[in-house]
Amino acid sequence: MLIKAAIMGVVEGLTEFLPISSTGHLILAGSLLDFTGEKAKVFEIAIQTGAMFSVMWEYRARLLRTVMGITHDPVAQRFALNVLIAFMPAVVLGLSFGAVIKAHLFRPVPVAMAFIVGGLIILAVEYRHRKRYGEMDLAGKRHARVETVDDMSYLDALKVGLLQCLALIPGTSRSGATIIGGLVLGLSRKAATEFSFYLGIPTLMGAGAYSVWKQRELLRWEDLPMFAVGTVTAFFAALLCIRWLIRYVSTHDFVPFAWYRIVFGVVVLATAWSGVVTWAA
Repeated sequence: MLIKAAIMGVVEGLTEFLPISSTGHLILAGSLLDFTGEKAKVFEIAIQTGAMFSVMWEYRARLLRTVMGITHDPVAQRFALNVLIAFMPAVVLGLSFGAVIKAHLFRPVPVAMAFIVGGLIILAVEYRHRKRYGEMDLAGKRHARVETVDDMSYLDALKVGLLQCLALIPGTSRSGATIIGGLVLGLSRKAATEFSFYLGIPTLMGAGAYSVWKQRELLRWEDLPMFAVGTVTAFFAALLCIRWLIRYVSTHDFVPFAWYRIVFGVVVLATAWSGVVTWAA
């Protein structure tokens, strides 16, 4: 079981910040590993905290400056308030519809369909960017309306927060919704990516804590090593992914991820319908 937990942690860490849906990959990986059921769903949400700890570690200097300056620094206050504003829509909609979504959509086939639709949306957004900005976008010569996280308005934060709610549908990708949505809203690739990182801290850590508390009757003390292994492996895998992604977005678009989503989704649907793979809920 610990080996399965470690594999799931690596899957979570490598996919959490890419626009390919960590939840979707966890559901599919869990199905292949025969790691399913209500406790597995709690595990999948809980280990996201490991990925969030990697963000806190990587951006510890910025987060510490924000905490230290929250009472007197306008930049720190604006940053903190933007994250809070963007976080609130997911809280409201998650508490309202989370149980219904988990009951009906946390299944491989709906996830695969969300993979395909999300891939097509990414292709459309990147086509729009290329047509509008050409090579300036990836060469760093395009001046976006919002160049850095500190340039974001409260309205920008609210819009990104609303887009994040799309990720309540498993397979959509929280990072994909916030980063690609941010590009549509006029954020630079770096600003959209970094704000997605920061927004994930309260969103996913809150979701993990809430899920564990709500389903606490399913858990036993002997489950602690499994959760610990998944969280730790998610931390290290996510740390590698964050550092790579920040370098990647400075000179590349997200088209490869779009095609990956489409191909992966089609493969899952084809194997499910043909009976080659029996995907479990």
